[in-house]
Amino acid sequence: MSGSSAPGPIQVLVVEDDPLAADAHALYVSRVPGFAVAAVVHSRAEALRALERSPVDLILLDLYLPDGHGMALLRALRAAGRTTDVFAVTSARDLTVIREGVSLGVVQHVLKPFTFPTLRDRLQRYAQFRSTTAGTGGEAGSQAEVDRALSVLRTAPEVPKLPKGLSAATLEAVTAALRDAGRTGLTASAAADRLGVNRITARRYLEHLVDGGTADRSPQYGQVGRPELCYRWRD
Repeated sequence: MSGSSAPGPIQVLVVEDDPLAADAHALYVSRVPGFAVAAVVHSRAEALRALERSPVDLILLDLYLPDGHGMALLRALRAAGRTTDVFAVTSARDLTVIREGVSLGVVQHVLKPFTFPTLRDRLQRYAQFRSTTAGTGGEAGSQAEVDRALSVLRTAPEVPKLPKGLSAATLEAVTAALRDAGRTGLTASAAADRLGVNRITARRYLEHLVDGGTADRSPQYGQVGRPELCYRWRD
């Protein structure tokens, strides 16, 4: 592991081509104690310039960048002798890409769309891993010690149970639709039309996102009768 040697928070470079997603990821990082956002960039070239200006401890790396694949950036960093840790943040579910990431030293793959608790858990595990492996001797005393260090990083957290009647796949689809809607937002009716579900079902998922703190709701006026609630992804 390498990066800034000065004491203080773990410095994170956010590399994400979508400005809204980049801002959300930076906000998430800033909300986790012990972490700080060193910079936010939107392309491979900007990432390289940022790393030249100031080394960081961790890169949150989007894989689909406008000027090249994220793995190409990672290969270039490794070829240059940079061993900075990387979280691959992507919607890609291609296991070939995931295997390549592991071979290049990606310590976590975080699939989009994700919520703040998801990233917070992985960042906290990463911080614990750094602390566990920062012993003065730099050597493990036994196989069990090696296993314990790796288990901190690799052991999957218990997946929270969704409320009865909600499915993870539909929740992911609703989350993606809400994020795509940007500041315009979605009503339950609009979400239902987009996803092919009934309005009541769409509203249950949207309310679940509000309860989880990842979406906001507000009344939408301008129509006859009661105003309809409009839901927006919380950046």
